[in-house]
Amino acid sequence: MSNVCVKNCCIGSGIPKICVPIVATNLREIFSQARGMQRKNFDLIEWRIDRFADFHDINMVRRASRILHGILDDQPFILTFRTIGEGGKQPIEPEYYVELYRTAIEEHLVDMIDVELFIGDEIVKELTDLAHSHGMPVIISNHDFDRTPPHEELIARMKHAESVGADILKIAVMPKDKHDVLELLYATEQMSRESDCPLITMSMGQSGIISRLSGEIFGSAVTFGTIGAASAPGQIDLDSLRMVLQLLHKHI
Repeated sequence: MSNVCVKNCCIGSGIPKICVPIVATNLREIFSQARGMQRKNFDLIEWRIDRFADFHDINMVRRASRILHGILDDQPFILTFRTIGEGGKQPIEPEYYVELYRTAIEEHLVDMIDVELFIGDEIVKELTDLAHSHGMPVIISNHDFDRTPPHEELIARMKHAESVGADILKIAVMPKDKHDVLELLYATEQMSRESDCPLITMSMGQSGIISRLSGEIFGSAVTFGTIGAASAPGQIDLDSLRMVLQLLHKHI
């Protein structure tokens, strides 16, 4: 597995990196959440811009970005607009999805982007090529809140993401039972041997918590921790997550 390095963070080896989501709905909340993250021990920030009420106003997006960078500029930023079909909070037209990401890339408002695999290959390829031309890594993601597909399908989705230019492959699924959690872990372990791209995989909800802790064993290079509000079910508070990851690393 190759490393993808942004600022002081290299994704793909060692202890899984911890990403903390910002899920603020307005500028005041963004300021408050960012201040609350100062002097905390984590590696990445995911700005969930679908939670931001004024995401449709490019100037407001710029202002929010300036606030975040002013407070937490040492931390690598991931821009994510999660669509409603994959667990997001607000609808978006494909044309504006492209405009929003294009602005973030060309103006370097963030350090990485998360593009949904099923937004369409044409859009994925356009944004991936643009990001790469600006030296920006791309996470290509898929989130299934309804089920956990068989591991063969999970692998096929990740390989599709790799084929359209992903630097990092992300997949998150909802388990109905313990077997579903094992399907996700099985797919993660196999894909970690077959791809050079770092993986971010998780089985969501309470029954999938083990997948958020065992990435160093099975091959997931990033996990999500919380400082306050979570962005998906099953996320663990930052301090507890860091403690377990370090404990596992010590004994692997």
